[in-house]
Amino acid sequence: MVHEPLPYNDYGVAMRRRFAGRVQKLLIDAALSCPNRDGRVARGGCTFCLNEAFSPAYCRESRSIAEQIDRGVAFHAARGRMADSYIAYFQAGTNTNAEIDVLERLYLEALYHPKVSGIIIGTRPDCISSEILDLLSDLAICHYVAVEYGIESTSDVTLAHVNRGHNFDDARRAVQLTRERGIDVGAHFILGLPGESREMLLEQMAAINALGLSSIKFHQLQIYRSTPMAAEWAEQPQKFLLNSYSAEDYVSLIVDLVRRLSPNVAIERFASQAPHNMLLCSPLGGVSLDRLKMMIIEVMRRGGYVQGDMLLGV
Repeated sequence: MVHEPLPYNDYGVAMRRRFAGRVQKLLIDAALSCPNRDGRVARGGCTFCLNEAFSPAYCRESRSIAEQIDRGVAFHAARGRMADSYIAYFQAGTNTNAEIDVLERLYLEALYHPKVSGIIIGTRPDCISSEILDLLSDLAICHYVAVEYGIESTSDVTLAHVNRGHNFDDARRAVQLTRERGIDVGAHFILGLPGESREMLLEQMAAINALGLSSIKFHQLQIYRSTPMAAEWAEQPQKFLLNSYSAEDYVSLIVDLVRRLSPNVAIERFASQAPHNMLLCSPLGGVSLDRLKMMIIEVMRRGGYVQGDMLLGV
């Protein structure tokens, strides 16, 4: 049976090609703090952040890296997600926010696990150094290594407003330095941060393309309870683009973003999902992530659209 090609560069497909089989990420909580909370950059953190929303129960920080991996494999196997290769994804917190010997021990514990084929390090653009990149480059000689930066927006005004603690030039430098080491670089962007319009989100695609990313994640803004942004949303909901968005509106936005995204960038996700009890507001109206993905594919195929088709020369 021949399947119709996807109208975009899918991260899962790209990883299956790289590893010659199905790849499953295992989320790791290394119990590292965030420099935007612990005083290294600032205190209080980003106004949108609720860190406990990002990790499943199997990766509690009290468990060793190896135990988290074992539990992660079992977690996915129980749900029928068997894989040929597993990637340890250091997700929670800022996973370069420690002394170099601590980082080396954590990364090697994951890489020495017999089921693990590589690691992905989630971090901030302002928490990277030549010393850390040297370590990652050395590890990448024999293992798959990638870095994912939480960039969130290309607008310095927005980044300052949400107390992000870095600007977009920090992101540019971090991505460039990482790429120069031959390491895959991914980035996260949040859609619908306060004050950002649909036009701004479309315009930022030129700056995103210029980064030369390997992969990208789009997240719709989700308002978590008990965060500073929850109070802002309650007081000034008109500042939030997605406040009145339906799932169809969000699909339309994503399609227009994808058409402006370089075909070289693999898309890992179009949206995210958090436990409902943690959320004050999420704009997808109960539509599952799988259904949302199918809606995006349907709109693109119906319109004859493909990733990057609105770029000159594509």
